[in-house]
Amino acid sequence: MLEILEFDFMQRAIMAGLLVGLICPTIGVFLLLRKQSLIGDGLGHVAFAGVATGWLLGIYPVISAIVLTVLAAVGIEEMRSRRPAFGDMILAIFLYTGVACAVLFSSMAKINNVSLIGYLFGSIVTVTVQDLQITAVLTAGVLLTIKLLFKQLLFVTFDEEVAKINGLPVRKINLLLAILTALTVSIAMRVVGILMVSALMVIPVAASLQISKSFKSTLFNAVIISEISVLSGLIASFYLNFASGGTIVIMASAIFVGAFTYKQLYAERVSKTDIMHSHS
Repeated sequence: MLEILEFDFMQRAIMAGLLVGLICPTIGVFLLLRKQSLIGDGLGHVAFAGVATGWLLGIYPVISAIVLTVLAAVGIEEMRSRRPAFGDMILAIFLYTGVACAVLFSSMAKINNVSLIGYLFGSIVTVTVQDLQITAVLTAGVLLTIKLLFKQLLFVTFDEEVAKINGLPVRKINLLLAILTALTVSIAMRVVGILMVSALMVIPVAASLQISKSFKSTLFNAVIISEISVLSGLIASFYLNFASGGTIVIMASAIFVGAFTYKQLYAERVSKTDIMHSHS
């Protein structure tokens, strides 16, 4: 088992994976409770367009993806705040436009299929030292921002209207969360792949909600579930020669099924106990 640590690319993949496993559910818990879980998927497609743009212009793809994804996040949030009833439609427009631009730019840049698959589905062998450095810096920045504004983000997440009444700059906080989400998508795409980023932001949180009783415990358990999924997925993908992103998400989904089943069985057992007590 420890022989995988003898390879430099696996060391980089594991370190990047642990950072991704920390940041994805940290952002995801806010998005899921705000019923905005699909924004990660939309921004992921925009990130793909950013990667293709980088290849076309000769820019480091991760940097171009970050820039384009942040701009898209700002655009989505600004349009959603002005037309909240059309939030889903606005997100869909950005998603499809991102896909169209990605297809167009990748064909213009003549990107080879191996490179595309690495970005779309994640590849443990393609995480570079530069990727790891950017991931570490952005992860630290996102987590520090969340720590400093945790109470405000929590307040807006649970009751946006009351937050406005209490004088919180709700629009700015929503915009900040959108930017943090864009950065998270850009960070995670090298490990789990553009098409799988949203899943790692949602599934560990969904699993955690089955076994947690407070917001903080939900966040803590989601991070633990995410890290377990990342580590087990990376190890399995190494030995089985699978795409890392898909393997990580399958591990997370398996944990969700286990947590969901446990909750259902626990609820059924409690219900039977209550019935027995009521008849005694």
